[in-house]
Amino acid sequence: MDVLEQEVWQARAEAHRQRVEAWTAPHLARRARGEIHPVEDFLFTYYGHRPAQLRRWHPGAGVLLKGARDFGRDYLDTSEGATLDTAALMDRRRSTVEWIAQLLAATAARPAYLGCFGLHEWAMVYKTAEVRHGAWPLRLSGEAIAEIVEQRGVRCSHFDAFRFFTPEARPLNVLQPTRQRQRELEQPGCLHANMDLYKWAHKLSPLVSGELVADCFVLARDIRAVDMRASPYDLSPLGYRPIRIETPEGRAEYAAEQRGFAERARTQRQRLLGACERLLAGTHRPLVHGDRAFGLRRISGSRGTL
Repeated sequence: MDVLEQEVWQARAEAHRQRVEAWTAPHLARRARGEIHPVEDFLFTYYGHRPAQLRRWHPGAGVLLKGARDFGRDYLDTSEGATLDTAALMDRRRSTVEWIAQLLAATAARPAYLGCFGLHEWAMVYKTAEVRHGAWPLRLSGEAIAEIVEQRGVRCSHFDAFRFFTPEARPLNVLQPTRQRQRELEQPGCLHANMDLYKWAHKLSPLVSGELVADCFVLARDIRAVDMRASPYDLSPLGYRPIRIETPEGRAEYAAEQRGFAERARTQRQRLLGACERLLAGTHRPLVHGDRAFGLRRISGSRGTL
């Protein structure tokens, strides 16, 4: 068990709060004004991890916060400080941790495929007048978009992108992803699979550190910008220069971005996978097991006693 002195964990918690505030505060201000940003707000609206949850710092499993008391839900107080009740959390979440670990390991074991060129976003507006980001114009006509999709073909391996394809576009995809085939098909060159590392990080929270969740958020935020720059939408008024994947130069630029994200994601994927493996192996344990008889007391609050 790692022991963090009070000044150390308090400094980490404050640094995390300040870091995250740079993303959450503008999102909340836009929401109050009824505005939606197609890049900056996506991670909050799509993944459903609330700003308050992202701001909340956690040390992760196997850490004692010296001098902490009443640290919150899922924490136990000891005579020395507070620690995450890892055993109780794993009793409830073991199947989720196992599933995430299997997906991360399967994805990491495959070579990166860099030939999709972001055409998933094009397949989402293929032969339809109903687009997801109706406040923003398309760079090309519907006819031109259809021509590119049909000419280049689509090879999307990510189910959560594929499920937004128009009905007309789905038969054009070389693969037919399903939720059941997710572990079989996801690969480390896919922008959406790498963006999803943020989803897996926040689903593992508080068993992983707040810093790891925030690092995955940064990666996902950067990926989302490139994802939309390569889309048929014109977001140049927001400062996003398009990556024109309908041209050879644009496809080369997209593949280079994809390669860079695959390398960045490799590090984050291994950090998450390592955390899952340690949790499943039982490496992280509370200082003691029990309750008041061992100097522990259960944390009670509005959400019940743990």
